[in-house]
Amino acid sequence: MTHSDLAARIHAVSHLTGQFTLRSGRTAPEYFDKYRFEADPVLLDEIALGMAALVPAGTEVLAGLEMGGIPVVTALGRHTGLPCAFVRKAAKTYGTCRLAEGAEVAGRRVLVVEDVVTSGGQIVLSSADLRALGADVREALCAIDREQGGTEALAAKGIQLLSLLTADDLRRASPH
Repeated sequence: MTHSDLAARIHAVSHLTGQFTLRSGRTAPEYFDKYRFEADPVLLDEIALGMAALVPAGTEVLAGLEMGGIPVVTALGRHTGLPCAFVRKAAKTYGTCRLAEGAEVAGRRVLVVEDVVTSGGQIVLSSADLRALGADVREALCAIDREQGGTEALAAKGIQLLSLLTADDLRRASPH
C-alpha cells in the first residue's frame, strides 16, 4: 500500500467533521477519530508496517502511551520484534504499582509511540516520567501529526517527532 493509499484509507475510516475539543483545549472543525483506525485490525497492521520503517536504529523498547498508543505499539512490536512497554498517565495504586508495564525501560533506548499528536503535551509528560525511570528517550513516533505545535514542543525537550502521516497528508487524500 502506498503512502497516499494509506492516507486515503485512514481518512475514509477516521475523518469526522463538526466541532471538537482536543486534549490541548483547542477546538477544531475536523477530527481524526483514532479509535476508528485502531479498531480496524487490517488497517492498524498497515499503519504499523509503515511506522516500522521509521523506528530509529538502536531502539531497544517501544513505549506506547495510554490509551491510544497501546494498540499502535502492540501492532508495531509485531513488525519490529522489539519489546513493548505500556505507559500509564499515572502509576496504578495496586498490584505492581508501576507507571510503565511490560518491558523494562531503565538503561534502555526507548521510542515513545503515540497514535495522534497535537500539542505533544502527553508525550512531554510521559517522556519525563520515562526518563525519571532511567529510559533514554530521544524520539517519539506517531501515526498522525496534526501539525499543531507538537514537533516544536518536543524539540524543546530534546525529543525528535517522527510521523507516518500528517493532517495535511490526510486532507490531501480526501476525495473532496
